[in-house]
Amino acid sequence: MRLNDIPQIAQLSTPEKILLVEDLWESITFDEPSLPVPESHKKELDIRLRGHQSQPGDLLSLAELQGRIERRK
Repeated sequence: MRLNDIPQIAQLSTPEKILLVEDLWESITFDEPSLPVPESHKKELDIRLRGHQSQPGDLLSLAELQGRIERRK
């Protein structure tokens, strides 16, 4: 389904669209257990967990993370 399939959505104000998206997202979370997790995601999580377990102190502070984000802008 695409936005053009429901023309009434295009007529909503931005705040109304945000509320609609929030409602849609909330309805998806109720179905979460039935959604399959792609194998590639599981593998990536395993890689990241092993990295953390091998060097648990190798983390960024909030200030370091914010600095990296700002430098990418």
